[in-house]
Amino acid sequence: MAQDDDAFEFWLNPSVSTDLDENTGIELETAQRFRSSEDGRVDTYFARLWLNQAISDELTLSGAVERRINAGGSDETRLMQQLSGSHGILRTRLRLEQRFVDDADRMGLRLRPRLGVSVPLDEQGRWSAKADAELFWTLRGNNVGSDEGITGLRTQVGVSYDVSDNLSLGLVYLRQQDFEDGGPDEIGHAPLVSVEYSF
Repeated sequence: MAQDDDAFEFWLNPSVSTDLDENTGIELETAQRFRSSEDGRVDTYFARLWLNQAISDELTLSGAVERRINAGGSDETRLMQQLSGSHGILRTRLRLEQRFVDDADRMGLRLRPRLGVSVPLDEQGRWSAKADAELFWTLRGNNVGSDEGITGLRTQVGVSYDVSDNLSLGLVYLRQQDFEDGGPDEIGHAPLVSVEYSF
């Protein structure tokens, strides 16, 4: 059994990046996630500092440190190591997270493998269709006795259009399923409208 869980959220994701050399870059990524407090979700804010190293034409190795603020407490610091790949229409990402949650028993470990496709829909490459699936695999919970193993699945499918070299528009359907031991899974659905502009 699964339990549907619909709610309103508004996300902002401004970031700035620069190249250090032809294979190395840094990025400061931030996010502001505004949620409906009536259903128990809290607003979340985070900042991540990434170091990205291209190790081939297809693979990029990255590391980051993140500080995440959750309204109401349980703030968190994360360390992340990530390997991203682009293989024709296939997209891959493997991320390992070390999670330090304030007032938790210990450091948590989580693995997040993701597999997706990106398919151009026109000769100019302005239109594209994308889909991916990402597992949340908790190797060690932050608290003794907390759930471990595969605890969630996030899937996305959508289309995007490059209006110009700087502006891209997207429409995506996101489905998030949290696996609950001894109870119904929690499922969230989200239609996402994105506007990306780079300077």
